Amino acid sequence: MLLLVGLGNPGPEYAKHRHNIGFMAVDEIVRRHSFQPFRRRFLGLAAEGEIAGVRVLALKPQTFMNDSGRSVEAARAFYKLEPGDVVVFHDEIDLIGGKVRVKHGGGHAGHNGLRSIHEHIGPDYRRVRLGVGHPGDRNRVVSHVLRPFAKADEEWLQALIASLAAHAALLVKGDDQAYMSKVALDVKPHQPKREAPKTADKQTDNPTADKPAAETPAKDKPGEA
Repeated sequence: MLLLVGLGNPGPEYAKHRHNIGFMAVDEIVRRHSFQPFRRRFLGLAAEGEIAGVRVLALKPQTFMNDSGRSVEAARAFYKLEPGDVVVFHDEIDLIGGKVRVKHGGGHAGHNGLRSIHEHIGPDYRRVRLGVGHPGDRNRVVSHVLRPFAKADEEWLQALIASLAAHAALLVKGDDQAYMSKVALDVKPHQPKREAPKTADKQTDNPTADKPAAETPAKDKPGEA
């Protein structure tokens, strides 16, 4: 069994944000592969299905980004999965819009959603890094990821989300290189033509969606797994 996790913030006000691209990817995988409907489990929304003969649980934590690890660990522990059976889709400001990189293990680079997952299950899970571009100024990173995609991004974004789901069987089978290649071919005609300027700052400048200070995390409901 595999656990496919999409990172994002819950609530309609965040639905179109760059920070929620992980939610978007998982939603399309669930739709395209005819998973069961999402239901509240593991401090999140979970849907079960099958891809390429492999049982898959899709999970969207509802704890806000910076507490995602609690939801991931609840699902992982329930099914007794190894960290390597967990695949996390998340936004990546150090990749231009539409670029995808699959990575095994490593650091969290300051991404608070990944940081939380590290704290609960360690670093040895797989990540699908989804490029959302860098604003070019570290002081604008927060507003960049916590705002909706621009109209100019819609073409490549739609192509990316569709391709991530269409080729999910490759990811499930562990053929990460083929998965990246297929997605790149699908997205390339729609991608921005120029790379974002190189900057010295890393993803550490990304609050990764930390909930606004005035907000409080979603409360765990009685009876949730």
